[in-house]
Amino acid sequence: MNQEPLIRVRGLTNRFGQHSVHEDLDLDLYPREILGVVGGSGTGKSVLLRSIVGLLQPSAGRIEVFGEDLQRLSTQDRSRVERRFGVLFQRGALFTSLTLQENVALPLIEHIGLTRADAEALARVKLALAGLPGESATQYPAELSGGMIKRAALARALALDPEVLFLDEPTAGLDPIAAAAFDRLILTLRDALGLSVFLVTHDLDTLYAACDRVAVLSRGRVLVADRIDVVEDTDDAWIHDYFHGPRGRAAHLAAYPAEES
Repeated sequence: MNQEPLIRVRGLTNRFGQHSVHEDLDLDLYPREILGVVGGSGTGKSVLLRSIVGLLQPSAGRIEVFGEDLQRLSTQDRSRVERRFGVLFQRGALFTSLTLQENVALPLIEHIGLTRADAEALARVKLALAGLPGESATQYPAELSGGMIKRAALARALALDPEVLFLDEPTAGLDPIAAAAFDRLILTLRDALGLSVFLVTHDLDTLYAACDRVAVLSRGRVLVADRIDVVEDTDDAWIHDYFHGPRGRAAHLAAYPAEES
């Protein structure tokens, strides 16, 4: 790509005791792109996400975000940069004792200092942006379907108008209809808000429907990061099994129906 990356990961190493998850890993995320991150179990997809957003201190390496090295920033400057992120965790991580509008309003009160009334008014706008009906604002997470919880968590991730959205298995546990609707929502939000999206997923349909590039983690590094047609033709046993097995073929044909004939 001709653009400078928003996020540049170089030489990232993550070790836990004697176990090494990442060794000298490099990866870029570019403006307005949706990057899908895949890999087998234990390849450290979520660990990579947590390292970038500042929830995990890497053992070695450099993570540059918006041209700044996160490891060298003061606590105050690091917090300023991290407020430009929005994160949707795999299980939503909503506060069960708060309504949806209270969940979304919380970061607006804590980080911006809005009054509760103003924060909840803006929270209702974010919930609508995530595709939830108005009456959902006063509901509690326990009253919602899995798809609605994902959308509510997305609304909270969008609360501070982030420039980069991190999604950890956003369609996990959703039925195919709800998952497809979530994929379309991510595309719409990217186009409308100019977001860059770092998306950890196992969902082949999501990779084909929403991602501009796909990065495959293997043996502690990024094996390939490119357009999906390039990735699926990469000479690697795991990639072949993943993209050319029955589910991979079905997802490919759904994305490129003209090839079926």
